[in-house]
Amino acid sequence: MYCTLGITLVGTVSCQYGDAMKVKVVVMPKAAVLDPQGAAVRDAMRHLGMPEVRNVRIGKYLEIDVDGKDVEIDVRLHGLCRDLLSNPVIEDYQMERVSE
Repeated sequence: MYCTLGITLVGTVSCQYGDAMKVKVVVMPKAAVLDPQGAAVRDAMRHLGMPEVRNVRIGKYLEIDVDGKDVEIDVRLHGLCRDLLSNPVIEDYQMERVSE
C-alpha cells in the first residue's frame, strides 16, 4: 500500500494501515505586507460599535489529514505549504502536527 498527498514532490511513501496524522496549517500575510481585507474588516468592526479594535489580519487555516507519520511526509508537506498553500513573497505559514 502506498500513501501519497496527491502531489508527489519526493516520491511515494509506504505506510501501515491506520498510520495517520492531522496537520494544522496557518497562512498569514507577512507583517510588512498591507492587508486590505483585514483593514476593511477592522473598519466594519469599528463602525458596528467596536472602536477598540486596532488591527485585523486575515489569513487561512487548514486542517489536513495525512496517511503516514514519517519525516519525509513532513518535508513534502512543508514543500506544499511553501509552493501551493502560501505565497512566500507576501505570506508566512506555520505547520503543526496534531496528535489524535
